[in-house]
Amino acid sequence: MFGLDMFSKKTQMPSIDEALPGRSEALATATDHFVNGNPLKGPYPDGHAKALFAMGCFWGVERLFWQRQGVWVTAAGYAGGFTPNPTYEETVTGRTGHAEVVLVVYDPNVVSYGDLLTIFWEGHDPTQGMRQGNDVGTTYRSAIYAFDDIQLAEAKHSRSIYQQALDKAGLGQAITTEIARAPEFYFAEDYHQQYLAKNPNGYCGIKGTGVACAIA
Repeated sequence: MFGLDMFSKKTQMPSIDEALPGRSEALATATDHFVNGNPLKGPYPDGHAKALFAMGCFWGVERLFWQRQGVWVTAAGYAGGFTPNPTYEETVTGRTGHAEVVLVVYDPNVVSYGDLLTIFWEGHDPTQGMRQGNDVGTTYRSAIYAFDDIQLAEAKHSRSIYQQALDKAGLGQAITTEIARAPEFYFAEDYHQQYLAKNPNGYCGIKGTGVACAIA
């Protein structure tokens, strides 16, 4: 257990002046995807697109997406904060500003961005603010980071659709998901990549609301 002061610090975004300094060198990470063998850092096939989602602990989130047909590769990482090339230990303090995120590289001819957004909304509770279940802190916030204006518009539209679904279901909670243009993505350490494939009985703290998301 941590005290109220620690709780407050973990759930408040730091300013750029308060953020940890990080480092200039990228962290060492896996070369290939543990499940499908595709290269984590590319090159990615022509015609494929990228998506970036934060839904809480990235172990369970990554598994949701690599299981989807049409997804070519996934990677766990950090984004949305200030600290360059942060470590996991730095990120969970809340002093980097980063969220745990999952990079998804996909074939739009097989799976649409709307399909990925459906997985996003149904796969976690987007109303919890700076937490996801028992995982508390800015690093576990809900976010969609768009790589272009089309993704940004789709993400905002889908948020409206899902808010209506939540309201209709009587949950009465406002979505707190951050939606913004994609910042720099930092690959997480090797042991985080495809963690639940390497550790099938490992921790997964994500849980949906049970409300379906019907994106037209």
